Amino acid sequence: MEGLRLSLGGAAGGAHLKNISCHAFSTLMEFAVDARGIVKVYEKTSRALDGVDLQVRPGKVFALLGPNGSGKTTLMRILTTQLPPTEGHADVMGHDTVRESGAIRGLVGYVPQEMSVWTDLSGYENMLIYAKIYGIPSEARRRLIDDSLEGIGLSDAKDRLVRSYSGGMIRRLEIATALLISPKILFLDEPTIGLDPVARKAVWDKLTSFKKDFGTTVFFNTHYMDEADLYADEIGIISRGRIITTGTVAELKRSVGGEVLVLETESNGVDAATLEMVRGVASVRDVALGESELAVIADDAETALPGVMRILGNSGAMVRKVSMSAPTLDDVFLKYAGTRLESGGRLSDVSRVRKTIRRGG
Repeated sequence: MEGLRLSLGGAAGGAHLKNISCHAFSTLMEFAVDARGIVKVYEKTSRALDGVDLQVRPGKVFALLGPNGSGKTTLMRILTTQLPPTEGHADVMGHDTVRESGAIRGLVGYVPQEMSVWTDLSGYENMLIYAKIYGIPSEARRRLIDDSLEGIGLSDAKDRLVRSYSGGMIRRLEIATALLISPKILFLDEPTIGLDPVARKAVWDKLTSFKKDFGTTVFFNTHYMDEADLYADEIGIISRGRIITTGTVAELKRSVGGEVLVLETESNGVDAATLEMVRGVASVRDVALGESELAVIADDAETALPGVMRILGNSGAMVRKVSMSAPTLDDVFLKYAGTRLESGGRLSDVSRVRKTIRRGG
C-alpha cells in the first residue's frame, strides 16, 4: 500500500489515554512544537528547509500555508520523526525528534497526503490493523473501533470494502485511524484535498469536536484559504524553506492594512520600474505582483485607483478587470509569499487517484 501511515502510537495506546486530560498535559510545556534552525538538505544540494524557526502552543489549531515545493511536507515529516534534520533541533510535546522519537510516536497522530488505508479491506478491517499497530489491547479494540467509526459517521459502512467509499469517506476513515490513540498532537498533511465542500465540512466537524473534547493540538497543511481562515487559531506562511511570518488570521489581515485593489493584467504587462511608480501613488502602502494580477494595498482604494490606472496605461500594461475589497487571507499570502496559493495540479492528481480507487482500478 502506497503511503502507509507511520506507526505512531505507543504500546497499549488508545483510549486509556483518554483518561489523561490533554489540557492538563499541555500545561507542562510552553510549546507543543518548538523548531529552531531546522535545515534539511537532500542529496547534498537540494535545500528543502533553510533554517525554520517555528513555535506552536499546546491545544491550538495551527495551519501551515505555502506553495508547492516550499517545504511543508518535509517539515511535517521531521516533526513526526520520519526524517532527521540536517541541521537544527525540534521538540514535539517536549521531546527531541531525533533522540526521543519513540516517546513522540506514542503521542502523535499523523495522516499523510498519500493513501494510507487498504482499499481491498473493509473500513473495520483497516481500523483493526491500525489498532494492532498502535498496541491497543485486544479486549479494547472493538469498542474503540466502533466508537471511532460512529464518531466519524462511518458505522453503516464499516463492513464495506474501502474501494467502494467516496473520497470524503476514505479521508474520514484515515483520520479515524489516527484518532484511535487519542493523540496529544495530530499532524494532517492536506487533510481535505480533493474533497467536495460537504465532505470537507464533515471532516472538520469531527476534528473540531475531537480538539474540543481532548484539547489536542492540530497542525495541518492546506491549499484551502477558507479552511485556514475558518479553523486555524494561528497561521504560518512558508516559502523557499523558510517561515516568513506567523500570527492569528486577524493579526495577519491587519498587517496588510487598508483596502486591496486587484487588477487583472496581461502576464507580461508590469515590470519592476512600473511597480516602483505604483508604489509612489498617493495612498498606496504596498504592491504585490502575481502571475496575472497586481494587488495594490492602499489606505483609500478609490483615491489610489486613478493614479494606478494612469501609470499602468502609460507603461502599456493591459488591465482586464479591477476589483476592490478588504484584505483577505489570499492577500496576506500574496503580500508575504509574493504569489497566490495555487492548488490546481495537486487537486487534479488527488481527484484522479480517488476516482480510480472507487472504480476498483
